[in-house]
Amino acid sequence: MIEGIHTENAPFVRFSDGTEPPLSQAIRTGDLVFTSGQGPLDPVTHAIPGDFDAQVRQVLLNLVAVFVAAGSSKDLIVKCTCYLSDRRHFAAFNRVYGEFFADCSPLPARTTVVTQLVREGVLVEIDGVAAMSPAQR
Repeated sequence: MIEGIHTENAPFVRFSDGTEPPLSQAIRTGDLVFTSGQGPLDPVTHAIPGDFDAQVRQVLLNLVAVFVAAGSSKDLIVKCTCYLSDRRHFAAFNRVYGEFFADCSPLPARTTVVTQLVREGVLVEIDGVAAMSPAQR
């Protein structure tokens, strides 16, 4: 069975004309959850932090919020694909990412790509895969 996941605890950004994008925040299938890319928007204000470190932290919080809504958790994240807008942010990204996942063992597998991101002012985006919580299976 495939189930779409939606939570108000992570931003679901609409287009400027108010229409919704053609995607789910996450999909749960079997014992896995797959998220769409999560950006640094605050889920309440939709403001984007100007500071790179704050953007990374907000993206990670948004990612975890989607996983939690799907019945998973931070410590069950198995893979992250990370998109940075600027290669010069890589060291800072590693530091903040490492601090965020310091309490997780093993760390999620990860791919990091430098690319142009779609939304103006967004410096980082992350999508991921997590296992379902045993209680939710």
